[in-house]
Amino acid sequence: MSAAPPVLSLEGVHTYIGQYHILHGVDLSVPRGQVTMLLGRNGAGKTTTLRTIMGLWPARSGRIAFAGQPIGGAGVALSTPEIARRGIAYVPENMGIFGDLSVKDNLLLAARSARRVDDIDTARLEWIFSLFPALRKFWLYPAGKLSGGQKQMLSVARAIVEPRELLLIDEPSKGLAPAIVQNLIGALRELKQTQTTVLLVEQNFAMAKALGDTVAVMDDGRVVHRGSMAELVEDAALQQRLLGLSLAAHG
Repeated sequence: MSAAPPVLSLEGVHTYIGQYHILHGVDLSVPRGQVTMLLGRNGAGKTTTLRTIMGLWPARSGRIAFAGQPIGGAGVALSTPEIARRGIAYVPENMGIFGDLSVKDNLLLAARSARRVDDIDTARLEWIFSLFPALRKFWLYPAGKLSGGQKQMLSVARAIVEPRELLLIDEPSKGLAPAIVQNLIGALRELKQTQTTVLLVEQNFAMAKALGDTVAVMDDGRVVHRGSMAELVEDAALQQRLLGLSLAAHG
C-alpha cells in the first residue's frame, strides 16, 4: 500500500529577503494528522520557512503545495489571506493578537464564519476553554493585559477557533515559565487527538520530544535531516551533531 500524500510539501524552495538569500532549496514534507517538528539552531531559516508557506515572504523559486494544490513558488502568487482560506492557520512568534481588543473579540475576529460570538460553535468554544481555562476567566479583559503565557494560549486559541487542516506554530514556548509550557504541551496533545496536522517550530527540545511524530532539522537555509522524532530522541550523538544539545541537558 502506498503512503498517503503529505498535506504540505515544499520542493526546492528559495526565499530572499531583500538582497539576502535565506532559504537555499528547502525540501520538506508534512504528513497528514501528525505533528512535524521543525528544529535547528537560531538563524537556520525555520521562521522564514513558515512565513514563506504563508506567502508573507514569497518563494522566488521552487514549489509549495497544500492538499495537492500549489499555494506558492515559481509562477504562483496567492496572497496570505487566500492561503489562510485554504485551511491553514499561522501562530507567529510574536503571537499576532490584538492587545487593545478583549479576549472575546480576538477570537471573534479569528472566526471567519462568525459575525457574533453566538455564531461560534458552542461545543468548540467550550473545548477551547477546557484547554485554556484562563481564556474564560479573562473573556472580557483586553488581551494586552494578559500574562505572556495567557497571550500564547489566546494566540493558539485564535488559530483553532474554527477547524483548520494545518497549523503552523512558531516557538510557542519561548519566554514561558515551565509550568505554562507543560500546560501548552497538554493542550497541543489534545489537539493531536483531533487529527489536526501541525508544523511546529520549537527550541525547547523537551517540548519537541513530548509532541513530535516526525522531525525535520534545518541548517543554513536547508533541511539537513528528516526522520521520526523518536529516533532523534534516542540518538544523543545525532542531537549533538544537528542541534548542539543532548537530552541529558535538555530533557
